[in-house]
This record gives sequence, structure tokens and C-alpha cells, in this order.
Amino acid sequence: MTSRERVLAAINHKETGQVAVDLSGHRSSGMSAIVYPKLRAALGLEPRPVYVYDPIQQLSIIDNDVLDRFGIDTIEMGRGFCLDDEWWADWTLPDGTPCKMPVWALPERDGAGWRLRSKQGPVLARMPEGALHFDQIHWPFFGVEEDLTKIPEALESSMWSVFGSPPGAAKLNAAERADGAKQLRKRTNRAIIGLFGGNLLELGQMLYRMDEFLVMLAGEPARAHRFLDALVEMHLQNLETFLGAVGPYIDVILFGDDLGAQNCPQISPRMYKEFFQPRHKMMWARAKELADVKVMLHCCGAVRPLLPLLIEAGLDAIN
Repeated sequence: MTSRERVLAAINHKETGQVAVDLSGHRSSGMSAIVYPKLRAALGLEPRPVYVYDPIQQLSIIDNDVLDRFGIDTIEMGRGFCLDDEWWADWTLPDGTPCKMPVWALPERDGAGWRLRSKQGPVLARMPEGALHFDQIHWPFFGVEEDLTKIPEALESSMWSVFGSPPGAAKLNAAERADGAKQLRKRTNRAIIGLFGGNLLELGQMLYRMDEFLVMLAGEPARAHRFLDALVEMHLQNLETFLGAVGPYIDVILFGDDLGAQNCPQISPRMYKEFFQPRHKMMWARAKELADVKVMLHCCGAVRPLLPLLIEAGLDAIN
């Protein structure tokens, strides 16, 4: 089997002969940029520049020689983009390691620490001295009466959407996005995972702040439903554009929603079933109508009680 065949067979519950292995097919299955040069040294591999693929969590691109060394079966679609030097700038990691940072997420000094600022002006994230990642400090809908027609504009002032990984802020048109994915597919037999997003609970928390959005779900359900309906409408439009461009060249589309806390879900199965399952089902079914893809959900936290409901909604795999 090729790596792509192995991953798809595993998702289809077929024997593969060996376990399919992922490393950096999603940012959260990647590796700290501080740790990555130490891994290369331990493996006896030549030093290479460290490219910070995820600026917020400061995770590194994993080079092909490491992927080959461990027989990795996946690759993230973003690896086909921002390959030229113009997209990268010199920076230094908190431990003093030199690295390359995406030009659209180059941190500024903020006293003893660092900050990330949007084009509109507000500081969106800070990393104090001694920390290893940035924290969100600005929530566009916090403490204001939200305008649901302005969700796309609000996301331009949200840390996670502004400072994304490649293709990130490259703002490619459909033809450029399709060509990047097509060229990557020609270069690899690994299963290609396309990061779409489509977050629901998490986007509410990114825009309103975590505590405020959880209170809304519990105390103002009608308001929460209106917000989530507007969000899904936006996601469905974006899904048409995304899969219209890259659908033929990816194997797995990855949605995101951190539904879990450390020991249990953030929300009850009843609340998931009311607010999120019908909307996940709608988006995941539409993805499969638009392209021959498997649906995976990146979901941090302890979500075992929600797994039957996620599967019922059409989920094929979870990260």
C-alpha cells in the first residue's frame, strides 16, 4: 500500500498490514519549534532552518527527511504553499534558537515579552517573557452588541484566524489555491489533509470570550442559535469555495472544534445535540457531496462521551 491507500483503508475500517502514522498532518500533531532541532540532532540529520508553521503555538514544519525516517503517512495541504523566501522573516525563539516566522505573523517587542497586532490596530495576542506560546487578549464581540452580518470582519480581529499557518494570509485566489494543492499531490503519495476549520463552539469562544459564550449557550439559547446559524451559513459558503478549488487534490478535510476540557467535555451531550450536532451534520454531509473526502475533526480535550454523537453526525476520524 502507498501511504495514501493505507490511511484511507484505515478510515474505511480495512486491514492495512501496518498502522497508519501521522506526524504534523495537523498543527496539533506537530512539534514544538524549540524541540525540532534537537530531534534532528538526535537522529544524526543535518541542521536545517526552523520554519515556524504555527506562529501562535510556535510549532515547526517537519522536513521530509524526518517524515521519511518515521514512515509518516500524512501531510498537511499547507505544505504546498508559501515555499518562497518572501513569505518568511528571521525571528528568534524564546530559547534563543533562530527561526523563520511567517511575514504576516511577525511578533513585535512588548516590554520583556512579545505581541501580535492586527492590521486594524488592536493587539490581539501576547507572549510574556519565559512563555512558549501566545495567548489571545482581544475578543471582537466581548461586551458589545454583536452584528451577525459582520462575523467575517470580526474574524479579522481574532488571533486564531489572522495569524494562521500557510497558506494563511497569502490570500490566494481559487486558481492559485488549486494549483498549490495539485502540485503537492504530484510530489507525494502521502494522504493529504486539507485544514478547513468550520469551528462552532470554538469560534463563539474566540469572538465572545470563553466564559461569555458558555453563559450564552446556557442562559440565552435563542441568541446562541442565531449566532450559530449565521456562522454555519458563512462556513457553508466557504466550504463551496475551498473544496471547489482543492477538493480533487486532498483526501481528508479537517474541521476544528475544541469541545473538551481536561477531564470531560466542556458541554453536556444534551447541549452538543441541541446546538452543534445538527450543524456538524449539515457541514460534514455537504463536504462529502462536494468532494470525495473523508471528514476529520481536530478536537482537543476529553470528549469520549460525545464520540457516539459525533459519529452519528457523519465523522470519519478524530484528531
